[in-house]
Amino acid sequence: MKEIGTNKQAFKIRKASIYDAKQIFDIRTRAILAKCSGHYDEQVLIHWTQGEMSKEFLDDVAVSFYVTELNGDIIGSGQLRAAQDEGDLGLVDAIFVDPLHMGSGAAKAMIVYLEQQAKTAGFQRLKLDATLNAAPFYQRCGFIGTELSHYHSPRGLVLSCVPMEKSLS
Repeated sequence: MKEIGTNKQAFKIRKASIYDAKQIFDIRTRAILAKCSGHYDEQVLIHWTQGEMSKEFLDDVAVSFYVTELNGDIIGSGQLRAAQDEGDLGLVDAIFVDPLHMGSGAAKAMIVYLEQQAKTAGFQRLKLDATLNAAPFYQRCGFIGTELSHYHSPRGLVLSCVPMEKSLS
């Protein structure tokens, strides 16, 4: 567990366990509903947030997720995994912060932490698909990309997004 301080708060970021999956899933749902409503239509939001955790989600949490804690409570998540076809590329996903803690610096702390983990793992670059509402945040964190694309989720959802990349060298 590593403590990362921002100018607002000190967060603890640690590797997630399967026991954290429900909290991560709930934070994800609340964050999507709180921040994405002005950028995606209601039917997309319903499809995006409906349903239960899949076995794939549980497996991902156990292998490649991290959580942000504040005073012992999980308030955010992030995922870092290797790209299958490019050994020097790390994929970032699932940066979500509980709406009660949005603007606290928790997402920035997670990005800083994942960048450190990526460098340790030998990644030279990070890549992500930013939601429309999150693209400006990732740009402020040094990610580059402005072209609109479409993300195809495992559950059949197609979301407009902005593919972005950041060099770690």
